[in-house]
Amino acid sequence: MLSMNIEKLHLPKSISDGSTTSPVPSIGLARITGWAGPFAPLVHLLCIGLVLLSCFRLALIAWQWPRVSATGIVPEILVQGVRADLILLGYCLAIPLLLAPLLAHARSARLWRSASVAWTGFALIFIVFMEVASPQFIMQYDARPNRLFIEYLGYPQEVFSTLWHGFRTALLLGCALTVILGIALLRLLKTTSATMSMWPSRKLLLVWPLLCLLVFVQIRSTTGHRPANPAMFALTGDAMVNSLVINSAWSVLDAIRAMGNEAKSSEIYGDFPREQVLAEVKAAPWLRDYRFPNPELPTLHYQQAAVQRSKPLNLVIVLQESMGATFVESLGGLPVTPELEKLKHEGWWFEQLYATGTRSVRGIEAVVAGYAPTPARSTVKLSLSQNNFYTLADGLGRQGYRTEFVYGGEAHFDNMRSFFTGNGFQNIVDIGDMKPAFVGSWGASDEDLFDKSLERLKTLHAQDKPFFSLIFTSSNHEPFEFPDGKITLHDPDKQTVNNAVKYADHALGNFIREAKRQAYWKDTVFLIVADHDNRVYGNSLVPIKKFHIPGLILGADIEPKRIATIASQVDLGPTLLSLLGVSSTHPMIGRDLVKDATTPGRALIQFNDYFAYLEGSDATVLRPGQAPLAARYDAASGAFDPGSGAPGQDKVDRAMAHVMLPSLLYREQRYRAPD
Repeated sequence: MLSMNIEKLHLPKSISDGSTTSPVPSIGLARITGWAGPFAPLVHLLCIGLVLLSCFRLALIAWQWPRVSATGIVPEILVQGVRADLILLGYCLAIPLLLAPLLAHARSARLWRSASVAWTGFALIFIVFMEVASPQFIMQYDARPNRLFIEYLGYPQEVFSTLWHGFRTALLLGCALTVILGIALLRLLKTTSATMSMWPSRKLLLVWPLLCLLVFVQIRSTTGHRPANPAMFALTGDAMVNSLVINSAWSVLDAIRAMGNEAKSSEIYGDFPREQVLAEVKAAPWLRDYRFPNPELPTLHYQQAAVQRSKPLNLVIVLQESMGATFVESLGGLPVTPELEKLKHEGWWFEQLYATGTRSVRGIEAVVAGYAPTPARSTVKLSLSQNNFYTLADGLGRQGYRTEFVYGGEAHFDNMRSFFTGNGFQNIVDIGDMKPAFVGSWGASDEDLFDKSLERLKTLHAQDKPFFSLIFTSSNHEPFEFPDGKITLHDPDKQTVNNAVKYADHALGNFIREAKRQAYWKDTVFLIVADHDNRVYGNSLVPIKKFHIPGLILGADIEPKRIATIASQVDLGPTLLSLLGVSSTHPMIGRDLVKDATTPGRALIQFNDYFAYLEGSDATVLRPGQAPLAARYDAASGAFDPGSGAPGQDKVDRAMAHVMLPSLLYREQRYRAPD
């Protein structure tokens, strides 16, 4: 159709390379060419791109209508789809726009015209190609082109052979459609841009900053704390439908960006045989009695719940932002968590619990997925784990639980929305679903968050199914904003970390008091745990003291108990399953502390490029490009002595196995529940 209408847009070609032009017919893109001046090709890119992407999305929605309509949010999918398209097109506009002050002048009009038309044509052809390739990829992988699309480009012979012999018709039709549309688009752009006028330098330099600002806003696409990213468009629990919201070009470009984040993996510590990795991990005392029958999923095993129940309990995890042992007096910190200190006498209190890392996403992967740390970015943000990756929500959802994530900020931050919706969380609640009384830089206050959480817990309880709710706080985050008049300040200046922690503790205390009044309390296990400490610092090679965090399990029939042995965040998942009375098959390598909470444990700690395997007071530190280091850690004082000797080979092997395993499972996509 585009090629058939080209003749209608032919314009007089008497234009010179200066600013004098022939009259431009006031039709379609030709009218744009008149008022857009040297930026006409960029406006063409925006307009044509929006039309193309919307048409392709509508076609895909029509094709997948049963699944799309089942979400009940078709209008939102369409609106957010246009928003995602604007972001992609904003990136396409940015490069030529930044070059405009150098090239978009009368003296370089011919170069600017050729370059801008070529760039616009290339961008549109790339968009068309990716959209045309999408249906076949969706049929194969139930998602738009993503990381796999890029990986297969490394095997052109195998890929082409597969396409030719298995999908020949689709391949030929797709190539033909891309070529036809590409030629039509290039002809259209060349024709309409032939009458492009060049502005005087003064006008160009006056308009250019405004255009840059508009494109910046277009790319950022939100007035929120963080710019938009693909995770923001995960609107449903159906990953395929979520992929329809964005476009294939952005999906692939984001996959390329994410793959760059995976360049650093556990291999920086040296080589270690795969067979030995698995053997060492499975030799841990808490895993020796389990069977691992599936070689395709090497850590998958059946865990029989140590607590037998006629009906499984509900689970609520309160993940406390940056609330390390630094702020808990009984753990050697400041007296700014009085509510937590009271509550610790009512349940299981962890005296030596250690975070796996220094970021919230690291705490999320450990607590919610039981996943050990790596020197790469957290698996929450990496492409291969956005679907079919084990989490407690995935495992409990398979057993009939309703699963939900509640956050006071924007759920797409740190890619959480994408990771959670793709891996078992059926509902996401964030600041957009709240009416908070106080909003800080990071979102709703913890009191507003807990008020919404209490409302959601009532709703979940009324559905007469077991439920799992993950609640993630944010008030204790720099710049430490919280409502006035709620607490007696610990520090004279209000906006300090100590005051923010005290406010977060105050909100937590109110939440637990109100939850105790509800009918679900007697049937619900609550875990209160920090994601990490507020700030990891110090002159130690690995500041282990700053990984020490509080942890408390209470509710239901949980009896008071002190867990004195060293424990890691990865131990919480298996322990919770036992307390819930849920027997299941999962890949978590953590320790079930219901079965044994007295024998020595271990902690897995990733600090930048260093990995520490802590056993009692002994720490084995792995360093890239250097020999492993034996160190001593005094939990009472927090002193870390790296010494000068080398650790025993058995300790090195245990440390190497535990840091290699998560990278291996991630790359091979083997950290999942059975189909």
